[in-house]
Amino acid sequence: MFSVHKEKPFAVAHESLIIGLFDKPLKFAGDLFPVDKAFSGGLTELVKSGDISARKNSISKIHTFGQLASKRLYFVGLGKEKNYSFEVLREAYGAVFKTIKKEKLEETSIYLDSFTTENIDALDAAHALSEAFVLSTYQFEGYKQKSNEPEKRIDHLAVYSEEVDEEEIMASLTVGDAYGKGTNSARTLVNLPGNLLTATDMAYYAKELGAKYDFEVEILEKEEMLKLGMGALLAVNQGSSELPKMIVLKYQGKDEWKDVIGLVGKGITFDTGGYSIKTKAGIVGMKTDMGGAASVLGAMEIIGELKPEQNVVAVIPSTDNMISGQAFKPDDVITSMSGKTIEVLNTDAEGRLVLADAVTYAKHHGANYLVDIATLTGGIITALGTETTGAMTNNEEWFEQVLEASFEAGEPIWRLPIFERDKERVRNSPIADLNNSPGSEGHAIMAGAFIGEFAEDTPWVHLDIAGTATTKKVSNLGPSGATGVMTRTLALLVERFETNK
Repeated sequence: MFSVHKEKPFAVAHESLIIGLFDKPLKFAGDLFPVDKAFSGGLTELVKSGDISARKNSISKIHTFGQLASKRLYFVGLGKEKNYSFEVLREAYGAVFKTIKKEKLEETSIYLDSFTTENIDALDAAHALSEAFVLSTYQFEGYKQKSNEPEKRIDHLAVYSEEVDEEEIMASLTVGDAYGKGTNSARTLVNLPGNLLTATDMAYYAKELGAKYDFEVEILEKEEMLKLGMGALLAVNQGSSELPKMIVLKYQGKDEWKDVIGLVGKGITFDTGGYSIKTKAGIVGMKTDMGGAASVLGAMEIIGELKPEQNVVAVIPSTDNMISGQAFKPDDVITSMSGKTIEVLNTDAEGRLVLADAVTYAKHHGANYLVDIATLTGGIITALGTETTGAMTNNEEWFEQVLEASFEAGEPIWRLPIFERDKERVRNSPIADLNNSPGSEGHAIMAGAFIGEFAEDTPWVHLDIAGTATTKKVSNLGPSGATGVMTRTLALLVERFETNK
């Protein structure tokens, strides 16, 4: 896919050449001067006339008519250099790759040095390049009848840079590629319909991932869950004809099993709401209620590719939430794996129930730090909209590491509080230790506070992706549908983890 060349690309024949262009007075100065010179200053004139733009994310295509070896040039607007960042760069790359994909080119080249500045070096530019390429060209294949004509895709991308050694550039391209592909894997899982992704299917997917990357794999079946007392997960599964699975993947990057990061992802493959049934409009799209599990599996794919020197246990409680004569009901009392009893006031608040047992089981496997991730509450959408993930925590230092990883990944999070009075609300049951739904006020916070009862003193961050797991918008970095959100954040968190924070 990628090749790296330590030279300028202007004398090399290609179908197309991508060049970054900053919004500054002399746009074709320095290294870009030979390009304009080949056109006898014609490119400068095209800038003046507005046919070539340096405005952020603008794409200007120019045919060379033999003035350069490449047949066509794509100028990518990068905006003003003072506002330039890794995220701006990734978006700009996405814009040009979507354009090239639409125009059905099968190979292209890129002048990497035209995208670098004092703040963004060639290695950063290479990472952003491969990550954006993979993300922006993603497409869920779906199930429509297809034409026999093969779809044209970019199968070769030549990268030119004089700044850094070829091997270092290729290493950065490899890392970005892994982050992009892991995110796309998460997207595909979320896009799959519920009849084609059951808990059993998800367990099989995890097994294949484990075999590929030599993870230790454990899949708990219903009988084993009964022995371990996983009454919360089993209650949610009661109404289903599909068997539940507790999926565990372990990656050991250190000599000793210590400083273990636990990634816990909600894996509800379809959510009817149970007897607290959703509306006919609200039930559509509930195939995506396993978005947390998908993010964890995508992150584990990245971890498997890059092999950081960290220890990670991924735990995914998986079932659907259905209605039948055996389904659990409001007013039921269930006993979780931790021993804590729970009064069920809302069967549509099932995600926090399965996460309760999963968090306990992650601790059983030695997790010293926890992150749970889930499409958990509509309340988080009301609070933060559809572009910001909600977060809660019991540990400031651990939260700071998650926050830094999310910032670097370009996946923003915003922290909501958990006060003692919030904890008291989930402990307020006349007949059990906890209730699973204290009311609509502060709904997202109540869900986080409930899960926190099972994290206890273990450093823990809760991520609610109900608003961010899917999108109705097409962006420079992907189509509408599943976003794969937090996949990169979780992988970066593992990669950057520091025990002394």
